[in-house]
Amino acid sequence: MNPAVAFLTRRGVSLAGSTVLGVPGRTSGEMRTTPVNPLTLDDADGTPTRYLLAARGQTQWVRNLRVSGWAELTVGRRTERVTAREITDPAEIVPILRAYLVKWAWEVGAFFQGVGADASDEELAAIAPQHPVFVITG
Repeated sequence: MNPAVAFLTRRGVSLAGSTVLGVPGRTSGEMRTTPVNPLTLDDADGTPTRYLLAARGQTQWVRNLRVSGWAELTVGRRTERVTAREITDPAEIVPILRAYLVKWAWEVGAFFQGVGADASDEELAAIAPQHPVFVITG
């Protein structure tokens, strides 16, 4: 499904908010791309904050983003360069993980070990380390 989503997103058709993530490779420096679903949540003061969550876990894009600290998000002809900071505190990740599952469990729920948006905070905290989360700013 990823190639089809990436194909459509590159042509400007974003499926449920999909974006093509481009991250420079750790050793080659060449841009590596994959479709992702950025999540936007409002902070307590109403300021929107964007996140990237790795539904499939410790993927290559996660490893590359940890090294580079920046990426490109592309939909159609529009490309935005963003910086990324990883969140490691499970307590901070739990509400992000829950919101992500509310929005995209239909697409990626199989990658969350049977844990859904209605799970307890403890269950979500237990799987949080397996799903890296990054705050992205443009």
